[in-house]
Amino acid sequence: MAALQQIVDDLRAESDELDALVTPLAEDRWAAPTPAAGWTIAHQIGHLLWTDRGALTAVTDEAAFAALLELAAADPIGFVNAGADELAATAPAELLADWRLTRARLHDALLAVPDGRKLPWFGPPMSAASMATARMMETWAHGLDVADTLGVTRPPTARLQSVAHIGVRARDYAFAVNGLPTPTEPFLVQLRAPDGGTWSWGPPDAAQRVTGGAEDFCFLVTQRRALRDLDLTAEGDDAERWLQIAQAFAGPPGPGR
Repeated sequence: MAALQQIVDDLRAESDELDALVTPLAEDRWAAPTPAAGWTIAHQIGHLLWTDRGALTAVTDEAAFAALLELAAADPIGFVNAGADELAATAPAELLADWRLTRARLHDALLAVPDGRKLPWFGPPMSAASMATARMMETWAHGLDVADTLGVTRPPTARLQSVAHIGVRARDYAFAVNGLPTPTEPFLVQLRAPDGGTWSWGPPDAAQRVTGGAEDFCFLVTQRRALRDLDLTAEGDDAERWLQIAQAFAGPPGPGR
């Protein structure tokens, strides 16, 4: 994976691209329903703000983040959804301004994290690079929800490598959260990048293989498109099973969009 600076630069660019989509919207358009059931455009931005706040707290105040974890322990999904509901009720101009300020502070804070430090999170602790990668994945995915709502097709970029990377890294988690045994054989994931190049993970001679378009793989692991509609091929029983359950996000397997 790229160095932390490159990942944060990509995260800034992805956030700015989504910002440019919602900035010109009339206030009533923020209440438009998105493909995520029960969530409006305001919910999507509110969720990103809420999660960026949590990530910033994890970087700057671990005691405060521990308290946040305690609040979330009883009902993590409900806790996250309540945060989106609350922020979605904020006036759009205020919500957008808060997100801009919070994400800028988070990006700067991530770049200042010393090498070797692990940041607390709702799942396992992670490095600053992993935190930035996770924020990149979520920003892209929720940005796609907004773009789909507005009828906008966003061209794929090299920034998708971070989304694909976290999807690959979450393979064993996807099996575990679905109550399935962890595969014992290595996998090769070989994806066609937006520039026509190839992104690869795993040994070239692996019998378990996933190949196809990088954007389609990102659609799959963020559960934004159905497998039947994507240019992805699996070879091997474990690889085929993975494509049925793949997810790049923490928490229980969702119903997908």
